[in-house]
Amino acid sequence: MAAPAMVLIGLFLIAPFLLGLGFSFTNQRLTSPNPTEFVGVENYTRLLGIGVLTLEPEKEADGSVSYPRIRNFTRNNPDYPHLEGMREYKSFTWGDDQVVILARDVVFLTALVNTLSFVAVVAPVQAALALFLALLVNQKIPGVTVFRAIYFMPVVLSVVVVALLWRFIYAADNGLLNSLLGYMSFGLFQPVDWLGRTDTALWAILVMSVWQGVGFHMVIWLSGLQTISPDLYEAADIEGASRWQRFHMITWPLLRNTAVLIVIVITMQAFALFAQIDVMTKGGPRDSTQSIVYQAVERGYRQQDIAAGSAISVVLFLLVLCISLTQRYLTREKQ
Repeated sequence: MAAPAMVLIGLFLIAPFLLGLGFSFTNQRLTSPNPTEFVGVENYTRLLGIGVLTLEPEKEADGSVSYPRIRNFTRNNPDYPHLEGMREYKSFTWGDDQVVILARDVVFLTALVNTLSFVAVVAPVQAALALFLALLVNQKIPGVTVFRAIYFMPVVLSVVVVALLWRFIYAADNGLLNSLLGYMSFGLFQPVDWLGRTDTALWAILVMSVWQGVGFHMVIWLSGLQTISPDLYEAADIEGASRWQRFHMITWPLLRNTAVLIVIVITMQAFALFAQIDVMTKGGPRDSTQSIVYQAVERGYRQQDIAAGSAISVVLFLLVLCISLTQRYLTREKQ
């Protein structure tokens, strides 16, 4: 009985991964007339190459203070061969010195940081909001089925449709959100280009993603809540337990396995961030909404750089695997 399943797993999971892993060690490009060559870990060193440069201030003749140009260290400098070809990613002042973070692939590093930030915010927020909604609809009140359907409705919509809807909501000119905020502030609120600013674009996509997926996780929480015996709550009421004590001592401990499942599922879904970006921002403005999956598709499919796209996919796989195992370890049941 297990043989067909193993064949399917091998064909659709193991074989593509091994093929991508092999391509990641080459310079394979679909449109290149040159033969494919083995390049070792060059694709990975290009993606993950990071350097830190500390620049000391220099005093000019007129008394002003300046810092050396970064290109003096990253272009044909025999004293800094490890910084060759790198570009500035971020810089900040530390005391009198200027610390510059360099990267060989600034766009990928931006995508990596954006994805990790997205996961770090979406996972707890979406899980907590879904649990709150599940607690609300797990009560015997009139019309509770209607509320369950309303909360779950965004899940059945295509993510592309939802992204188009929210792009209209976030529109800078006459968008629903700007119009609503302007109306509530009696015209004092100035319209914001939510998807056109580097400091708001990723947050706008994050809010949309939480709204679209919270209903699915609410159902999972709800299924866990309904496995808890009502007798436990009745006994707690007899003992005079408060709502918080009931949740802390009964509900949450019995939802441990459900919580582990939900956090892992949300994490994997958050790492797969692509469609929202492709529809709403195309990775902009100024690469502020780039994600790992978007970069993998952009390079592997649109730029037809199979080697780079495969390397990004392998990095994503290892990253998700490590985080999932870490989450599983931290949330394990202690004997």
